[in-house]
Amino acid sequence: MRTGVWLVGARGSVATTSIVGALALRAGLTGPTGCVTELPDLRGPALPAFADLVLGGHDVAATPLTKRAEALAAAGVLPGRLVDALAGELADVEAALRAAPTGGTQAERAAAVARDLTEFRTRHALDRVVVVNVSATEPAAAAHPAHHDLAALRDALAGPADVLPASSLYAYGAFTAGCPYVDFTPSTGARLPALAALAEERGLPYAGHDGKTGETLVKSVLAPMFAMRHLAVRSWSGVNLLGGGDGATLAEPAANAAKVGSKQRVLGETLGYVPQGGTRIEYVAELGDFKTAWDLVTFAGFLGTGMRLEFTWHGCDSALAAPLVLDLARLTAAAHAAGRHGPLAELAFFFKDPLDAPTHALAEQWALLRDFVAGLHAGAGR
Repeated sequence: MRTGVWLVGARGSVATTSIVGALALRAGLTGPTGCVTELPDLRGPALPAFADLVLGGHDVAATPLTKRAEALAAAGVLPGRLVDALAGELADVEAALRAAPTGGTQAERAAAVARDLTEFRTRHALDRVVVVNVSATEPAAAAHPAHHDLAALRDALAGPADVLPASSLYAYGAFTAGCPYVDFTPSTGARLPALAALAEERGLPYAGHDGKTGETLVKSVLAPMFAMRHLAVRSWSGVNLLGGGDGATLAEPAANAAKVGSKQRVLGETLGYVPQGGTRIEYVAELGDFKTAWDLVTFAGFLGTGMRLEFTWHGCDSALAAPLVLDLARLTAAAHAAGRHGPLAELAFFFKDPLDAPTHALAEQWALLRDFVAGLHAGAGR
């Protein structure tokens, strides 16, 4: 099943690491550590092979992909030997990248996105293309009446004013071109009624939001533990220190607020109440593509005895996110091939703020994912 993976923000750190990783896996130069879909419980015939993934994307930046990969190698994000070994393959992907459409109405920009996707699918003889948004986090979208009605949205997009944030415009373009859409960011993406209607009209699946790679991943394990042991969490406070492009973006207050809101939802949903405290995100340029999170949890046990837990997470965001991007592309492609449409709640395992998620507890999300993929494999075997 030849599958296109179209990355919005294709020259960014996460996308570049995903591209290098996919090419290295295809060439047998690395193992699939971090790729959930390569675990025995999930591996099977429904998923496109790494060798069948064809990469492309949009970006506003023009820095050559090889230069971005070399910079990430210098920063310790990926091995420099892979950049050298994959120079030819990176050049091929470079040829498939396109400048993000600018100018004109949003209807014209969406049509340009759809045209690029259609040409990519045709040129490479692909069975399907999955669009994955790994671009910079947007502020929360301002409400607009056209967000609730597809016909009104189509009319509004032809007007002079922008009515959709960039992530949602890409979702509109993807659905128009018949492509599933995944939002790995906390941006609005397909999370609008009019876009849900468009996906339904075209019979397309979509998933999101905000890849779960660090502190929130730990929260989704620890919060259920407190709930199942009937321990009262009194406060949960976290400080996240980020470098790189993501950190610089989140230094902007509106984008920061959108990210914090996504990170905090797991506690209220899992515990059934919101403890005191919050999450603070700070930009520290010196950290580069690495991040550090420190959390302090205070809780009470039997007879009200007060206790505390602290943890520190230090990780490389791009190296944690990239294998999940490949997982999500493979799983969404398989869901599309199986005729699934609408939000893929079974992919909640991968997200901080998952669409239509019945639970935020990681173990329960894993069970949902495992059963979902087993069904895909059973269907592919018929």
